[in-house]
Amino acid sequence: MKNLSLLTLAILLPLSVCAQQSKIELVNTADIDRFWQAYDSVAVTTDSLRQVEIIQRLYVNKGTPGLQAFMKARNYDAGLWAQLIRKYPKFWQSIRPNTLRVKKEVGAINKSITALKKLYTEMRPAAMYFTIGGLRSGGTTTGDMVLIGAEIATADRYTDASELSDWLINVFSNQQSNNLVSLNIHEYIHTQQKGDDGLLLLAQSIKEGSADFIAELVTGQKNNNAYMLYGRAHEQELKDKFKVEMFSGTMGNWLYNGSSSPHPDLGYFIGYRICRSYYQHHLNKRQAIKTMIELNWEDEKQITSFLDESKYYSNPVNKQELIDIFEKMRPFVTSLSPAINGFNNVSPAINELTINFSEPMAEGYSISLGDGGKEHFPLSGVTGFSADRKSFKLKMTLQPGKTYDFIITDRSFKSQAGYPLKNYTVHFTVK
Repeated sequence: MKNLSLLTLAILLPLSVCAQQSKIELVNTADIDRFWQAYDSVAVTTDSLRQVEIIQRLYVNKGTPGLQAFMKARNYDAGLWAQLIRKYPKFWQSIRPNTLRVKKEVGAINKSITALKKLYTEMRPAAMYFTIGGLRSGGTTTGDMVLIGAEIATADRYTDASELSDWLINVFSNQQSNNLVSLNIHEYIHTQQKGDDGLLLLAQSIKEGSADFIAELVTGQKNNNAYMLYGRAHEQELKDKFKVEMFSGTMGNWLYNGSSSPHPDLGYFIGYRICRSYYQHHLNKRQAIKTMIELNWEDEKQITSFLDESKYYSNPVNKQELIDIFEKMRPFVTSLSPAINGFNNVSPAINELTINFSEPMAEGYSISLGDGGKEHFPLSGVTGFSADRKSFKLKMTLQPGKTYDFIITDRSFKSQAGYPLKNYTVHFTVK
């Protein structure tokens, strides 16, 4: 899962499967206990250098291989933890009980992993580590390890996030602590899935939704995360909108958008419903689960066949027709003011550039380097949107005789209906 969605970054456990029998090992929570030991020791001193030394000695140096791998993956160090402890006292006091409750769920987690093994006999072992991270990631994978940042993964709407960013506040508000076991199974299923992430919105939504659906089968617990509750109440509306966008590579309206959407990760819901429909229409239920787990997310033909066989949409989808509809709904750049694109005699005195759009735009903007790289990037600042949001003004610094280029991208520029801007490349030479 790409940059594991914080909504589903969760609690996992190590599993050792031998050829003759399965042996379930307890989840490795040693790093959590060591962190809070270091935290209590840090609290008795105000010397920042001393705090770093304590965390290094009591937490980092004694850490599990999982902690060491997580530090490398997310660039964590003792200095960062000392800084975060000083900066967010309310958060740390609030999240502590949540992280310590992980061990109480081990029995239920082990039982669910055993149930998953019965449904999917090809299940492979994976080593799982709980750590306390640096508020950058709820989890990631590296090699044969799944690494969990429990300070994010165990947070919920009752966690005091008042000191934190809007992004984390939104993430926590959409998580439920009573969904702990299901979240574990969801993440464990990701360790079984093959290949990289999906290139299309459809593929990635099925990847996430299949983990949710199989977790529900295994645990017998209904998923009541915020995206599921909203999805059930607005399914037809979401179903129609998703259909138009599903063959695009644009994920931002549907997945991993906790920092930008009041109703994030609705692609999980649609993917779940597609998988549920596939399972219901498949006579061999065990084979249906195997197919979900072993889909090739980069194989567009295979993913489209899975969708058709699910019968989630009453008729087989017409890919090209949907792409054409999607492209017509995307906003585009109508002009630049002054008109400099493609010209080789642009005045070096120009210090502002206005981008004009085909329709009012939503919040957010994104501009990337062009082929010339940073040395040929002319922009020096951002003024922002006009009142009607149909134009966006930038500041420029130009040198005589130099060629410049950049790309106005679809990464964050979107219409107010949520459709991404068509990329627009700007290239010009100053006289």
